[in-house]
Amino acid sequence: MTKNVTLNDGSSLEVGLTGNSGGKVIMLPIAKKSVFGQEAENLKLWGVDPELGKHFVEGLSSTFQVLFFDYEGYLFEHPKPDQLTAGNVASDFLHIADAMNVNTFSYYGYSWLALAGLQLAIRTNRLDSLIMGGFPPYRGPYQEMLTVTTKSHKQALSQIYNGSQPEVTGINTEEVDWNNVQVQMDPNQTKQFLTLYQSLMDFDDTLVQDKLVFPKLAFAGEKDTIVYGENFGKVTVDIAGLLNKHKEALKHFGWDIRILKGEMDHTKAMQPEAVLPLIKPWLVGKLLG
Repeated sequence: MTKNVTLNDGSSLEVGLTGNSGGKVIMLPIAKKSVFGQEAENLKLWGVDPELGKHFVEGLSSTFQVLFFDYEGYLFEHPKPDQLTAGNVASDFLHIADAMNVNTFSYYGYSWLALAGLQLAIRTNRLDSLIMGGFPPYRGPYQEMLTVTTKSHKQALSQIYNGSQPEVTGINTEEVDWNNVQVQMDPNQTKQFLTLYQSLMDFDDTLVQDKLVFPKLAFAGEKDTIVYGENFGKVTVDIAGLLNKHKEALKHFGWDIRILKGEMDHTKAMQPEAVLPLIKPWLVGKLLG
């Protein structure tokens, strides 16, 4: 079943619900739409599965119901430059669950959508479990990401001021020379992520752990460290390092921690072939065991 869900700002997002009708529901906001042809070939060069969403949905739907949508793609089509706060993202996700008649569900998000899952978790009692990939749930790099998104937005604005036509697309954030890369995006797109991290400046993830009274998994690739150049504030976002550094604290709060081995950077550790063998057995054990 697919449905166009109207969100609070009046824009519409295509949402699907499929799989085992009697099974537990897994929310997948990371379900990017499949692309083909040259666009698919370009993604493959970056190590990105051009049918990422399809493969995640198919991989989980034999056992679970899957509530899936491409939230990031939606935001690039319908930017929310001043409204993409942590609270509004959580509200969107709950609105989607309501529209699809889903009461309780597990959540899997990767990178900033993992962060969004944590924000959802502290605002509702409807989660059965939470999986965060590519963003640590404890002492996360919020300040560093505020710096990166601030610099990204300034670059996007400078493209306008200099008379350049921005590309209405995202940038691949991995395996990039961060000393020389230039952002070429619509400033409305970059501003929304700046707004997100600004909304999190007073958030302390160490103080919310006792609220997360359900099964929890956090993972990252062993090479998930990005060193940004001067254009992006000369900051380092070390996802794997933070997970390793705070592993004992996370375990104390009930988190299962996994580091994906085998030269796994941020991009490789988000692909279905790397993630499904980890999260599907974990979900089966926690929800059905």
